Amino acid sequence: MASGKKKKNISKQEQKAKQGKMIVAAAAVLMAVGILGIVISTVKERKGTPAAQSAAGTAGAGDLIVSADGLTVSHYADVEVEDYGTVTLALDRSIAPATVDNFVKLAESGFYDGLTFHRIMDGFMIQGGDPNGDGTGGSGETVKGEFSENGVENPISHVRGAVSMARSQDMDSASSQFFIVQADSTFLDGSYAGFGFVTEGMDVVDRISGEAKPTDNNGTIPKDQQPVIKSITIREA
Repeated sequence: MASGKKKKNISKQEQKAKQGKMIVAAAAVLMAVGILGIVISTVKERKGTPAAQSAAGTAGAGDLIVSADGLTVSHYADVEVEDYGTVTLALDRSIAPATVDNFVKLAESGFYDGLTFHRIMDGFMIQGGDPNGDGTGGSGETVKGEFSENGVENPISHVRGAVSMARSQDMDSASSQFFIVQADSTFLDGSYAGFGFVTEGMDVVDRISGEAKPTDNNGTIPKDQQPVIKSITIREA
């Protein structure tokens, strides 16, 4: 942050103006960049901020699923990341059938083998599964966006450990790119298709996030520094 001298006295009017600017900035975080990227501004939402509370309230906080304990697990996915370890995901087909079927099909075909996490933001999420490695690619097929803004009930909340699909502004544009939420980001609830939770390996996610050196405020990682997904192994529950 800037290190210049601060004014000693700040009026109530100035405080309200600053708060208003923060709320507007928080809303801007949902804009999409590229074909399938999810994008974040320099504002990082946290549970308990006005924007996060509003999103949780809209979705119906009492009905939200906030861990794998609330899932009807249909599959497990072991995501092996080269030089880091394995992240195990529990997937719920009863909540997002098209999304889970698509992810399982791609994983079992070997589509993800050798792809990377190309967008990483410490304190937010890690995103991968793009064959182009820059947020513009997919598998060549898309699935319906299974979230409330697109007319599909989806109670999975984007809290730490949630796994969800990236997309463009087109609600039905999700293809192969997925992201794992590192820190509570409930402002995404209702706008992205959550389809599971991490059951093991959040330490791996934290290490990937902590060691990343993005080149911009959107978490872009140089191709030669992108963590490699060695494989994703699917197991039925």
